Amino acid sequence: MLYSAYEMQKAWLSSASNMAAVGARLLDNPALPMGYFGMGPMAASALKLFAHLYEERGKPDFDLQPVQKDGKAFSVNEAVVFEKPFGNLRRFVRDDLPDDAPKLLIVAPMSGHYATLLRGTVQRMVENQQVWITDWADARMVPTDAGRFDLDDYIDYLIEFLQFIGPDTHVLAVCQPSVPAFAATAVMAAEGDPCRPKTLTMMGGPIDTRASPTSVNDLAMEKPLSWFENNVIATVPFNYPGTGRKVYPGFLQLAGFISMNLADHMMSHYEMFKHMTLGDQDSADRTKLFYDEYLSVCDMTAEFYLQTIEHVFQEHSLPKGEFVHRGKAIDPDAIRDTALLAIEGELDDISGIGQTRAALDLAEHLPMAKKKYHLARDCGHYGIFNGSKWRDRIAPVVEEWMRSA
Repeated sequence: MLYSAYEMQKAWLSSASNMAAVGARLLDNPALPMGYFGMGPMAASALKLFAHLYEERGKPDFDLQPVQKDGKAFSVNEAVVFEKPFGNLRRFVRDDLPDDAPKLLIVAPMSGHYATLLRGTVQRMVENQQVWITDWADARMVPTDAGRFDLDDYIDYLIEFLQFIGPDTHVLAVCQPSVPAFAATAVMAAEGDPCRPKTLTMMGGPIDTRASPTSVNDLAMEKPLSWFENNVIATVPFNYPGTGRKVYPGFLQLAGFISMNLADHMMSHYEMFKHMTLGDQDSADRTKLFYDEYLSVCDMTAEFYLQTIEHVFQEHSLPKGEFVHRGKAIDPDAIRDTALLAIEGELDDISGIGQTRAALDLAEHLPMAKKKYHLARDCGHYGIFNGSKWRDRIAPVVEEWMRSA
């Protein structure tokens, strides 16, 4: 019922968005003078803003820009190299990259946004590395005959991807996948898998949410698991390939993210409106590009979402030594030669300071020379992996850690 109500509202707003876009184009038409006088420019800007907010959005493209190196521009080649029902492995390599360039697997979050949210992460790392990324599927687009997808499956996917890429691969896990990436590393280490990660970098990840809990952690703790199952899990409606699948809808996750910083989002759109009214299209386009990505959301399977709530945020299974994979206990101490780097943002309001750093203590017998902690000053959650602070201050730390390994 929840999903059907949302789909009905979306259909109405999409129609209104199309009408607003038509109205804006009419006011912008140089043959119609009303757009130049009185409230014309303001009305056109308001219609454009409304049209942008409620337009239909699908999965964005990565569309990486050419890499600038030594005064030359090198195009980036992109290809899906491994396909599975709930996610593909996508590879990016720039032209003229040395054959012995480091191999890097970026593990994107499965948390309501597409892997393209890490476009800036990939764009920076593809300068000097061969890059692969986990391109997770929208659960509503996966037919029910493909089966379930839970935390065990997530870990299995990571192991399969690493085995496909081969030995000496570095891993960069952004936010939520820090937990399953750490677990996959421990499982592979315990089995002596030659394809276990060379290094594992965890950025703003909820390894132990008991450290500096945030409002996200508080919400997960104050409600029993049954509340989440009864109130935020929905059934995919008939107009999608995954009809009948139980999911945590992306639109609910987006609503939660926006509500955390509602004033900032409102101010961003107000500034965008002002830029359009004053004819500063470049500034308006920068904001528009950000929200084109931010407002594109996908669904998670119910089993994956509920297990994440239970084991990561409520039971703290990994730091307490109670996390299991396929019925077998995961031993963090099995990690003896994968170099670990934990990165946190000083201003992160999603994963508090200390939550990611906890991973370094779990690998008790890993030599200290193979452990590193980096606190990114004046940096929030999104800025850890995107934007100028990521490009100029954080990415070099990651690259240096990979080289040192």
